[in-house]
Amino acid sequence: MSEHGTDTATMSSKKGSPMIRPLIAASVLFLASGAAMAHEHGDKDTSDMICVEAGTMAPTVAAVTAAGEQVDFAGITGENGAVLVFSRSLDWCPFCKAQALELETVKADLEAAGWTLNLITYDTPEILADFASESTLTYTFLSDTNSATIDAFGLRNTDVNAGSRFDGIPHPAIVYIKADGEVAGVQKEEGYRDRPPTEGIPQLVSLINQGAPTPQ
Repeated sequence: MSEHGTDTATMSSKKGSPMIRPLIAASVLFLASGAAMAHEHGDKDTSDMICVEAGTMAPTVAAVTAAGEQVDFAGITGENGAVLVFSRSLDWCPFCKAQALELETVKADLEAAGWTLNLITYDTPEILADFASESTLTYTFLSDTNSATIDAFGLRNTDVNAGSRFDGIPHPAIVYIKADGEVAGVQKEEGYRDRPPTEGIPQLVSLINQGAPTPQ
């Protein structure tokens, strides 16, 4: 098992693949059913993973902000909804760190659309606070140290060894939740090295917002 929770063979098979996929690929994932999106790269087949589906009500969100404040979904959503980015770790995962930096570039667009941007990991609030401060990031970081929310959304990576430092990490995903709690879409990639294109997030929010009230 490598430092990043996968074996050498899996890493080798992904060499040369870009971290960010084209927007059209992400859009297909966004429109796909939960069953189709459940297959994840892993160390072994995880096609039977139960992942939250678009069109259903979101599970309970219970997390702690980087500042140590306990919050639920009502505490993190904007007028029209919340983007919830599930990330492996901002302590040891370089791909997650790169994505976290890119996400700052779309925060203002999401706020203008009445949505909030939130990133959740199993890291402690202190780790998240340090990363956000060092990188001058201003969106919301959520700590889920017992992986309760990760489990509720069906995103726990069960391919890692129980009791290891990786136990409790999620499969990377972006979940779009409307203000009424309905899941509007889920984006996932085939491998942990890849992430949906950051610049496409506001575009997908715009699609969801069709017919939604404009923030005042």
